[in-house]
Amino acid sequence: MNFIQQAYKGRNEWYHWVLTIMLVFVGWQFIGVIPLTVSAYMQAENTATLIKAAEDSFMSLGIDKNLFLFLMIVMFIFGLASLILGVKTIHKRSFTSLVTSRKKIDFKRFFFGFFTWGIISIVMITIGIYISPENYVWNFDPIPFFTLVAVSFLFLPFQTSFEELLFRGYFMQGLGILAKNRWVPLILTSVCFGLLHGANPEVQKLGYISMVFYIGTGLFFGIATLMDEGTELALGLHAINNIVAAFFITTDWTVFQTDALYVDISEPSVSWEMFFPVLVLYPLMLLLFSKKYGWKNWMEKLAGKIEKPLSLDEKTIF
Repeated sequence: MNFIQQAYKGRNEWYHWVLTIMLVFVGWQFIGVIPLTVSAYMQAENTATLIKAAEDSFMSLGIDKNLFLFLMIVMFIFGLASLILGVKTIHKRSFTSLVTSRKKIDFKRFFFGFFTWGIISIVMITIGIYISPENYVWNFDPIPFFTLVAVSFLFLPFQTSFEELLFRGYFMQGLGILAKNRWVPLILTSVCFGLLHGANPEVQKLGYISMVFYIGTGLFFGIATLMDEGTELALGLHAINNIVAAFFITTDWTVFQTDALYVDISEPSVSWEMFFPVLVLYPLMLLLFSKKYGWKNWMEKLAGKIEKPLSLDEKTIF
């Protein structure tokens, strides 16, 4: 069975999907936000201050940056736990079937994507600093920085895993068995992944042209998932991407405002750095993966039909 067909292992009436999505939303957006709200309430002088902070950023209340990052991640931890609970109790199928078509999760694939993209990201950022050093200010402060590194490596993978397993896992499989093909879930999950990031402050600063990066990144992760018949590569890629983004460079207008090594003080602008990963690095990464893992039949893997597999009882015995 291929990756999308894993959904057939469980219960797939429409209400199973609705109930799971509702469960995830409650866990992510209601229960998960409680720790952040409590922390913000303790920092706020009055209700009006709390309301204003909610409209802007709770960090404006003076919450420590590392604590704020951790509390933001807690929301995604609850979302991930709710998704796993829904798959196991409502759909009655295994967590592994949400992650991969293999018998067990291939962590070697995860770490290959993790370290490969990590090296490339750090090299690209270093080149950018070397080319325009006037745009960056050294910001190293040992205790906050190493705390940030610990939070990033230990907890950010929960945030990225939630997004990957929700979009490239749950929605990819659900839309695949609904549309009976691969290209519809690939396109829809990529666009929805981009739209999810539409509220990020950098989109407001740079305009909707920046959505090219987010949708392109979603497409990259989606292609890797379909070609590899599992999310392991995408999980590794997404995790290290956000980890590096958190501890290497920060600005006052992006979603990650941390105690990073450098502060980017340049004026927000659309540059080649936004399109270079989508147009150059992502295709090269897919080529690398295809060589390493022997990917073939690209058209079939990305646009082929999805059919319900015959069970042992339905097979004709000759």
